[in-house]
Formats: sequence, C-alpha cells, structure tokens
Amino acid sequence: MTVRHDFNKLNRLPPYLFAEVIALMAAARRRGEDVIDLGMGNPDLPTPPHVVDKICEAAHNPRNHRYSASRGLPNLRSAISEWYLRRHGVAIDPDREAIATIGSKEGYAHFVLMTIGPGDVVLCPDPAYPIHQYAVIIAGGDLRTVPLTPDTDFVESLKAVMERTWPKPKLLILSFPANPTGQVVDRAFFERVIEFARENDLMVIHDFAYAEVCFDGYRAPSILEVPGARDVAIEFGSLSKSHSMAGWRVGFAAGNAEMIHALGRIKSYLDYGMPTPIQVGAIVALRGPQECVTEAVRTYRDRRDALVEGLGAPGEGQWKIEKPLATMFVWAPIPEPLRQLGSLEFAKRLMTEAKVAVSPGLGFGEAGEGFVRFALVENRHRIRQAVRGIRHFLREAGV
Repeated sequence: MTVRHDFNKLNRLPPYLFAEVIALMAAARRRGEDVIDLGMGNPDLPTPPHVVDKICEAAHNPRNHRYSASRGLPNLRSAISEWYLRRHGVAIDPDREAIATIGSKEGYAHFVLMTIGPGDVVLCPDPAYPIHQYAVIIAGGDLRTVPLTPDTDFVESLKAVMERTWPKPKLLILSFPANPTGQVVDRAFFERVIEFARENDLMVIHDFAYAEVCFDGYRAPSILEVPGARDVAIEFGSLSKSHSMAGWRVGFAAGNAEMIHALGRIKSYLDYGMPTPIQVGAIVALRGPQECVTEAVRTYRDRRDALVEGLGAPGEGQWKIEKPLATMFVWAPIPEPLRQLGSLEFAKRLMTEAKVAVSPGLGFGEAGEGFVRFALVENRHRIRQAVRGIRHFLREAGV
C-alpha cells in the first residue's frame, strides 16, 4: 500500500502553468517536429572564452578543490564593489555590504526564507518573475500583489494597497528592468520608492538581473544610487545574461549591511558558496574586458528587432508589439480576435499550429492574463522562421 504524504508548503504552491506547453513541445519533438523554443529564458550565448579559460585553469589547482567561501571570495566581493562604483557611482563596502550568491535566484529565495515568516505581509508586483511570489509562499508569508501596468502609477498603487493592508507589510519586492514585461524605470522612480519605504518601515528587495541588457540608449539605474537606499534596500545582480554565465550560477547581492548579514547567516547553514574556480572566473568576468557584454546586448537587440519588426510588418497575420528597452524578453498582448482564448490556450495553439513555444502570461500572475512572453534565446534565422510560422497561424485564424 502506498503511503500518501501531505506536504504543507508544496500544497501552497500554485500549479506550474508552463508545464502544459512544455509537455506539448516534448511530444512534438519526439515525433520529429521542428519546434522553436522561445519559452524559457535560458541564454544560448556562450560564456566568453577568457572566463572559461580562467575557470578551467583554476579547476586544475588542487587548492581550489576544497570547500569555498559561502559569502564569496574577498576578491570577488571587491570586484562586485568595483562594478558598482564603475557602473553606478556607488561605493560599496565589500566586507559588510556585498555577498556572492549561487545565482541571484538562490540568494533572493534564501533571503526571503530567512526574513519572512507566517503572518508577515509582502508586497510584490503582478505580473512578476515567478520566484518573486513563490519564495514568499514557501517562506509562509502573506503575499499581496500590486498591479504593474504601463498605464498606472505603481507607487500610487503601492500607497493604496498599503492603506488597506493589515498587518503592516514588512517587505517590498521590485525588479527593473522587469521580467516578464520588459518595463523600465528611471532614477526618480526609485527615489519615490525609497521615500515610501522609509516612511513605512519597509525592507526593499530589488532584483537587478537585467542591469546591463538595455537597448536604444536606455541605461538602467541601480536602486542603490538613491541617497538613503542602503538604509532599507538590498539589490540582487547576476552574470547570467550580461556575461552569458547562466549555467555557472553566478550572482551577488549588495546594499543594507544588516540585510546582507542575514543572507550570509542562512547561507552559512545551507551552502559553501559557488565552487572556487567559478568564483575566480566571475572575478575575471567583472574585472576583465567588457566587449563581451556589449556584443551580448547587441545580439539580444537584433533578435528583438527581428521578432517585433517581423510580426509587425504589414499584411495578413500582422501582430503589432512594442519594442522593449531592456531584458531578453518581448511581452506581447494577444491579438484582439484571439484574446478570448486566454494566454494558456493561446500559447498551446502557437505550440501545436505554429511550432513555436512561448510562456503564457498567466504563469506570471493574474495581471499577466492576455499576454505571452517571448524569450530571445534563438538566433535571428530561427526567430525569422518563428515569425513565418506565427504569421501563418494568425492568417489561418483570421487575424
């Protein structure tokens, strides 16, 4: 007889809405069909050779085969601080205000787990990258969402939510440039957020994973540029997209010393940090030549243009989408004649009829309904192929 176990935290997690599209894609590929996967944001660009060479060199040194430093090697924390000073004019204390993480996702989730407990209220945008909301649920917190749409003032929405929320929220989660929407903000936005957080005794987490993946002259500000931000805020960064190091799991956090200490404490119980050779490679990535970042950004921009301009060209099957100023994603409103399908069914139709996998917007929160997300993780040739398949599907559907 099989014993059934009741896992409380597992039961609290919502269903994984991307699973149906993934299953359809796997079945199609087993049948030998050519499917273009623009669903998961899994970067396809190679890690720069000079970084890989340094990792391999460090891996051959037996001294690097031992446990590593959970908070990050001192030189890596210094390199993180140098990056902040070089890119954002912010002086970070590498000993007290910086920490290395096993990707920004690990650091973020563990910070929430350490600081949030049952009954603690957390404010999070909707739509949002799933772990931003799920980490709160896993930690046992009380998640309250705030609509994040281009036609609303997010800070005013925050104030309205705060007025009707009890108990008083403890934490605010932000991420700009935003995944999945690609929405961007300026420094003045963060100034308003920090003022709001200080007035309401709120901690702020800012996920800055797309700090350097910006286009058309836009430059993403760090929340730590705002005077007083380090009184309330911690910011997570990543080398996954900027330096194409997604599989190496290189991330970091910087900001409020007390919050950094809390993250360091839980990490000291749970892990020994990134393997030392990878930390050495991360140092080289941050301190070495940055042409690789420029080239990666150019590649994502060209892919964005191929997708948006291809779908928006006049004719049958036209799908007009606004070009994002940042991230490796395109957030697209479902064409009006097909919007009644809902984002999950529309994504399934794209998969089965256009042979293109995308992420349904509902998977990022209720406010994501009516949209799908394209990840720019195929080359221009494949993206143009995807455009042809999508336009054919839309023509057949009468769009």
